[in-house]
Amino acid sequence: MRIALLGCGTVGAEVVRLLDEQADDLAARIGAPLELAGIAVRRPDRDRGPLPVPRELFTADAAGLIKRDDVDIVVEVVGGLEPARGWLVQALQSGKSVVTANKALLAEDTATLAAAAADGNADLYYEAAVAGAIPLLRPLRESLHGDRITRITGIVNGTTNYILSKMDSTGAGFAEALDEATELGYAEADPTADVEGFDAAAKAAILASLGFHTRVTAADVYRVGITEVTAADVASAQEMGCVVKLLCIAELRRDADGSESVSARVHPAMIPRSHPLASVGDAYNAVFVEAQAAGRLMFYGAGAGGAPTASAVLGDVVAVARNRRLGRSAVADSAYANLRVRPMGEVATRYHISLDVADRAGVLAQVAALFAEHGVSIQTVRQEGRGGAAGTGGDALLVIVTHRAPDSALRSTVDALAELDIVRQVASVMRVEGE
Repeated sequence: MRIALLGCGTVGAEVVRLLDEQADDLAARIGAPLELAGIAVRRPDRDRGPLPVPRELFTADAAGLIKRDDVDIVVEVVGGLEPARGWLVQALQSGKSVVTANKALLAEDTATLAAAAADGNADLYYEAAVAGAIPLLRPLRESLHGDRITRITGIVNGTTNYILSKMDSTGAGFAEALDEATELGYAEADPTADVEGFDAAAKAAILASLGFHTRVTAADVYRVGITEVTAADVASAQEMGCVVKLLCIAELRRDADGSESVSARVHPAMIPRSHPLASVGDAYNAVFVEAQAAGRLMFYGAGAGGAPTASAVLGDVVAVARNRRLGRSAVADSAYANLRVRPMGEVATRYHISLDVADRAGVLAQVAALFAEHGVSIQTVRQEGRGGAAGTGGDALLVIVTHRAPDSALRSTVDALAELDIVRQVASVMRVEGE
């Protein structure tokens, strides 16, 4: 079985190393040896250190490498939409199996890749696209194929989880925690894709698509990053017995007319410390899957890094190589349900709202009346004066946690609160998840 490797960065180099170190074991598992037919890179002459392959294998002609008759499997770890999409469509349509870690492309256009795989009767595997080394996508696509998944909740970005974990354990602010994450190599020089939630949103789209048999793209995913999370937010969560996490949430819900729809969202949220995801610290990932028959399942492990991601890539390579040797194809991606994707305004959530208000009689009654006007029920309320005797006209902190309500109603309530004369400032708003 001969492999065309597209890309030889951090992950690609680890794939090359593992192919060499585990050659005998991989051959025994597959029933045939794995060999590199070529490695496509932008600069073939660049010094790549002590990789266990001859320089002659490197080429800048990715399209030419894919077309070769002696290539059975194409492994893509380049990333981005183009030219990766063209390469993979070409490979699949010609009957070559594809293993990719390209979450951005899968979240944007899985439909095109799946159609090309069907045209070429080829396999398309992408375990490494979500949660690194954690075996997650294949269980969703195969092991749970006879069950009905209702909700997927996960921590799928190690950078943001490290930052929020550090803020929780030390009281640090966002900027300070980000600086430490960058220094330790957990955050890129430009961390935008991570801290603004783009990376997690792409993964949410993939998880929702697999879990609910519906094409969900990154554009369908509601996204809020963690850049506005403050030390005060984290402290408020601690007072409630909660922790702040950037959550990826995909849900199956029944609409008022009896039909079903799906939602996919990424945003910071407070979750109880008793929740299984609350203890996931540092740069680790974890995904909590709820299914009708199987119940609650937890997947946990290293969610990024060269070696963990390469492990997932090699797992897929073994699977597609076995299929090719036996003349069979894997279970194809399924989008038969074709459910409506709910906008965020229709999703039922809970809010934690901190208000700086005038400390005088009648404030709480006014605020409560506004919540009632928007159809939002208050679960708990706490008021703290800030200097001076109560009711003397100073400032107070009002902290409100709501019951579940449509997000649009909660959002309009917050907007209306900001217009009240008694509200000096809406200090913070954060969603609350978990029981």
